[in-house]
Amino acid sequence: MRCKLITGILVIKNMALISFTNRGIYCKQGDFYIDPWLPVDYAVTTHGHADHVRWGNKYYLCHHFTKAIIKCRISADLIVESLEYGETVVRNGVEISFHPAGHVIGSAQVRLAYKGEICVISGDYKVEYDGVSTAFEPIKCHTFVSESTFGLPTYNWLAQNIIFDDIKKWAIQNKENHKTTVLIAYSLGKAQRLLQNLAGDLPIYVHNSIGRLNEAIEHAGVPLAAYQTITPELSKDELQGGILIVPPVMRDSKWIKSLQSAAVGVCSGWMQVRSHRRWQSADAGFALSDHADWRGLITAIKATEAEQIYVTHGFTSVFARYLSEQGIAAQAVATQFGQEDDDVAAEKEVII
Repeated sequence: MRCKLITGILVIKNMALISFTNRGIYCKQGDFYIDPWLPVDYAVTTHGHADHVRWGNKYYLCHHFTKAIIKCRISADLIVESLEYGETVVRNGVEISFHPAGHVIGSAQVRLAYKGEICVISGDYKVEYDGVSTAFEPIKCHTFVSESTFGLPTYNWLAQNIIFDDIKKWAIQNKENHKTTVLIAYSLGKAQRLLQNLAGDLPIYVHNSIGRLNEAIEHAGVPLAAYQTITPELSKDELQGGILIVPPVMRDSKWIKSLQSAAVGVCSGWMQVRSHRRWQSADAGFALSDHADWRGLITAIKATEAEQIYVTHGFTSVFARYLSEQGIAAQAVATQFGQEDDDVAAEKEVII
């Protein structure tokens, strides 16, 4: 197999099913792209985060839940075909199917099969079931494209029930101290995860951008726990008695500063490293991520039994080198987004 680097993008020659191009991952036989970052005619989409689905493609293929999400977030006028997990569509002889990635609601690994060759592009994933997204499903294949957002040994998550217990205790303590609990969490993924796992003790209020997305998700058939969208009619006293979930763009807003003694907690895998909490000027940091940690990445990759691993999005060189040292054929691939978590993408989110 021959490779060369062109304008920062690795193009792999003689690969049976996919190549890495300046528009994204391309399947020549099927003539389509997976999660392209530039407009194309046919885009196969792993999930609804901004760094994986873009406006401007002529045609989209995704999971049913992701269809509702991208129409809500991008445009209701998009031409979108959707499939259930495990359902197959054939394009130019290439079988395409979606399989649970466990990352966010509707997230999927893309399985391609052509003349006996199987390739899986994982998008983003996590292996711990989060209570709302369909649980990750390992798929055996010849080639596996893996993310590595948290591909360093320092990133190993606590079991999520421990993290949620810590958040609940913190929120109850805030209420007793007459403080308003504000959780910073991305609108797609962590917001719904927090909602499902914190429900019951205190009322939960969500920012309008999260409320709109929740409505689309529920309309698509995913039940969510009870919540109330924040409106001007809600008094500061009412909000102080509950948990407020807002997107990262609100972190330093005048609105949060106007609340009664706001206590701000950031929910992100980056909170595993103490310096990130100081950087974000948070009152609390909870290492809650919708990405696989170090152990999760290794577990998922080994379960595929793939002959070749391509590592994208994150600590690509370090993680690929580690896999190679363990006897797993692995290669780092440069992408447009590189080391980027969904929290970073969230900074670009438009609040309506």
